Amino acid sequence: MYRRVGVWLFGARGSVATTTVAGAAALAHGAPPAGVVTETPAFAGAGLVPIDRLVFGGHDPAETPLSKQVERLVAGGVLPPGLDGLIAAELAETERNLVVLPVADTQDGVVRRMAEDIRAFRLRNDLEQVVAINVASTEPPHEVEYADLDALKEALKTAQVLPASSLAALAAFEAGAAYIDFTPSTSIRPQVVRDWAVERQVPYGGQDAKTGETLVKSVLAPMFTARALPVQAWSGTNLLGGGDGATLADPQAAASKSVSKERVLTELLDGEVPGEVHIDYVDPLGDWKTAWDHVMFSGFLGVRMTLQFTWQGCDSALAAPLVLDLARLSALALERGHVGAMPFLGFYFKDPVESAEHALTRQYDELLRWVQEC
Repeated sequence: MYRRVGVWLFGARGSVATTTVAGAAALAHGAPPAGVVTETPAFAGAGLVPIDRLVFGGHDPAETPLSKQVERLVAGGVLPPGLDGLIAAELAETERNLVVLPVADTQDGVVRRMAEDIRAFRLRNDLEQVVAINVASTEPPHEVEYADLDALKEALKTAQVLPASSLAALAAFEAGAAYIDFTPSTSIRPQVVRDWAVERQVPYGGQDAKTGETLVKSVLAPMFTARALPVQAWSGTNLLGGGDGATLADPQAAASKSVSKERVLTELLDGEVPGEVHIDYVDPLGDWKTAWDHVMFSGFLGVRMTLQFTWQGCDSALAAPLVLDLARLSALALERGHVGAMPFLGFYFKDPVESAEHALTRQYDELLRWVQEC
């Protein structure tokens, strides 16, 4: 029998987490694995844990039952009709592994209690490894003042020095879990947080999964560079509904997202390109998002030309297969004894940790090289 691997989700009752759990169960019932890159032939024989051997758990401040969340997503067209009845047993199993975010007098106490929850999840389900993935709402940017690991540990005992996403990362490290940040939140951005992972001998990766507009940019921008076509301006407008859209309606939270989205073009086009990325909340869109981009570029002898594209997609359905991929790949990294950053996972992110590569095809090649290492 193949090993069982735990997937601990921070934001476990949100749309992305719920779609991931429901999707994994649907795959076990024979649904096609569209969007799951690790199910393609290139990854066969790599020793990845089968999806039906993933066990889900997680933290969330809310207590809405997963079954109700699935019903809502079915009603909204995110999940197929009838799926809620088909996977009722799997949802009930995951429900038993979900806990409310703990409260403690100090941030040090919060980290310890969250880590205890993850350890208990591992023991209760007889798991060989655990991968923790942050799919919670995007936070506003947060400056972390501490660069020294010992100083940070002392500060956590008395002061509020880290945002929730960074506390989640530390809890995962303390529990011996790999950690992935699916969001653009502060999380593992501070070097001192990464140092904690290295001290605990675990891997980490992220940040800000690319599922839509930026995914297209990471393919199109290298085309302009390769064909020596100067880009004069690149502007984009993003329309989002649902919880993610509501969160990003806050200008501070949107600032975290905009930084990672804009970095792709800066890196791929060798410098700043005029134009802005706008993020607008449109509540009736629900879980769907629309992105419209306008690109101005120069052709031979300076002839001005334009390219425009529209991307429309279901955010949770685009994200869930990536979560499954990242869980399987991070479990492989744990099995191989990898410690520290996982830049080879950059294929999945707008702002890949410790990597300056943003071209999708080159990122894919890098991922495949790592996976196929003996």
